Amino acid sequence: MKFIAFLFLSVLTAHYSFCQPPSPAKQSPVLYTETARPEDKIQKFFPYDIKLKNAEGKEFMSSQLFKKNGKPTVLLFWLTTCGPCKMEMEAIKNKYESWSKESKFNFFAISTDWSHNTEKFVERVKTSGWPFAAYHDFNQEFKYVMPGGLNGLPQVFVLNKKGEVVFHKRKYMPGDEDKLFEEIKKL
Repeated sequence: MKFIAFLFLSVLTAHYSFCQPPSPAKQSPVLYTETARPEDKIQKFFPYDIKLKNAEGKEFMSSQLFKKNGKPTVLLFWLTTCGPCKMEMEAIKNKYESWSKESKFNFFAISTDWSHNTEKFVERVKTSGWPFAAYHDFNQEFKYVMPGGLNGLPQVFVLNKKGEVVFHKRKYMPGDEDKLFEEIKKL
């Protein structure tokens, strides 16, 4: 009888603990940025209207940076904590100069890091020596305009001269940078 009472109390206690909300110390962090605009207030077509910062902390609107200038545009989304992102950007860095001689295109590397990682973003940009522009989407608004919501990084989008997405790739495997350049050259 004692065993049955013990078993009943154990099951009841386990059930009770699973039904309770987590204590404040165990709650997950809020997954939004306080300064982000509501999704329906963000321009969802190229050149968008998203605030970006460079490594010097200067703010720009994406519409100032992204131009319909007769060239395709590459948007590479990355995180400072993403190993494959670092690998892909290094591979592109090593080929970027020769690509620029062979084809004309716009290229922007956009960090989607949380604002608390701003220092890591600045450090990465300043030490990496990239030949392309890098910006921080500090409000994390690009997830509202890019297909797939930027779930899984790195992600690369190639937009044609009209600003339409014509190529999209998620993740990175060595050699993907060559496939990316083939897509650029098609435009």
